[in-house]
Amino acid sequence: MNLDVFSLKGKVAIVTGATGVLGGAMARGLAAAGAQVGILGRRAETAQQVAAEIEAEGGQALALPADVLDMAQLQAARQTVVEAWGRIDVLINAAGGNVPNANVFGDLTLFDLTQTAVDQVMSLNFTGTLLPCQVFGEVMVEGGRGSIINISSMAAQQAVTRVIGYSAAKAAIDNLTKWLAVEMALKYGEGLRVNAIAPGFFIGEQNRRLLLNEDNSLTERGQIIIRNTPMGRFGEPEELVGTAIWLASDASQFVTGVVVPVDGGFSVFSGV
Repeated sequence: MNLDVFSLKGKVAIVTGATGVLGGAMARGLAAAGAQVGILGRRAETAQQVAAEIEAEGGQALALPADVLDMAQLQAARQTVVEAWGRIDVLINAAGGNVPNANVFGDLTLFDLTQTAVDQVMSLNFTGTLLPCQVFGEVMVEGGRGSIINISSMAAQQAVTRVIGYSAAKAAIDNLTKWLAVEMALKYGEGLRVNAIAPGFFIGEQNRRLLLNEDNSLTERGQIIIRNTPMGRFGEPEELVGTAIWLASDASQFVTGVVVPVDGGFSVFSGV
């Protein structure tokens, strides 16, 4: 097998949520594999910083300040990328996250959950994935090739306590991934692929205090997760990169509609 199929040289990638821990790690990984990478996120200063770090390592990057829920901002980002690099080959939808009021925890019960909170978490994750697929996927269709990589979650596959809204939103991402995979291949040809990565438990900005105490020891919830992860640890952001490169590259050109767990065995362990 020619290992050049894993190279992303000559490909243009957009990573939404690239100003976050996991999105940033994947953006840096794609750049290291040869891709020109658009760093899309709401925090303009952080997007510039990530792009500068990539360029300092010899890569090519553009900061794309934009909100994934704002169609006009996404279209402006698309225009910037196409004018600069002429194409879009890869889209990683890493933007997303939880909304505290969409959790059932402490004094908040299932019956206190508000429609507003559920709508917010569904919008951030589902709509915030669908809109970039529409905006950047259109360029892929014009070029006849492209790989879209969505970000799912363990919460989409199993019942994870507390996170009712987030779980439902990520389950919708799994279904969207499969639906888009079929739609793209049937209507626009085998060159258009859609897959997803389902990370296990990684320490990020939103969940740090849920999983770790101030002294970095495990919280009770963190202990439960580690006990149910056969590898016995949390994931490191860089450990998503290999799967992202595989799905973005020609090495996976006959792979579409799958959700790949990167979870240390969490999803297959019964706890016994």
